[in-house]
Amino acid sequence: MTTNDEQLFLAHILKNPVNGRILQLAPLLGVSDWWLTAGALFQTVWNVLEGRDPQAGIRDYDLFYFDEDTSNEAEHAVIVRAREVFRDLGVEVEVRNEARVHLWYEEHFGVPAVPFTGTTDAVDHFAAKTCCFAVTSDPAGNLSTYAPHGYEDLFARRIAPNPVLAPREVYEAKTQRWLAQWPSLTVLPWPEDESGNDASPAASNNPT
Repeated sequence: MTTNDEQLFLAHILKNPVNGRILQLAPLLGVSDWWLTAGALFQTVWNVLEGRDPQAGIRDYDLFYFDEDTSNEAEHAVIVRAREVFRDLGVEVEVRNEARVHLWYEEHFGVPAVPFTGTTDAVDHFAAKTCCFAVTSDPAGNLSTYAPHGYEDLFARRIAPNPVLAPREVYEAKTQRWLAQWPSLTVLPWPEDESGNDASPAASNNPT
């Protein structure tokens, strides 16, 4: 059973032909728990809602998977296969093992991350709730969606923060970049506690 919002979401993201081809080709990678996610989806929807080219402003296409082999060599082997599988698409498909994120997250973003339990757990930790979407397909080509916060903010072109992992500056840098591409967006502010301080877990772990 699918909802009307889910059907509309899928109709919008498939107006970007790159998404459709990635969903068709991804099973060839032979990885588990894979999902097309992030800007490939929500930015396509913004483009459709604004009457733009569905591919406009999309820098890359994120494909996440989950493999308990967290070695760099194992992930690199999948990345090499992906270059071959997606070579004719003319876009960058960024393939990453989400079981490895905790190994490098603090170095990149300044706060530690606990190991994710699966790919959808990784999606749950995006900096904005409006980014938390993922789509996968089964061997018969049937699509499944993951949308833990629903579709209301997405269709309203409203970006809501998700202060569970990424620090405030990551959210603000991303939203500034998105506003430059999609000026019709509404960006909700990062939450603060009663004293006016950053209320995110990252801030409480980094009092400076």
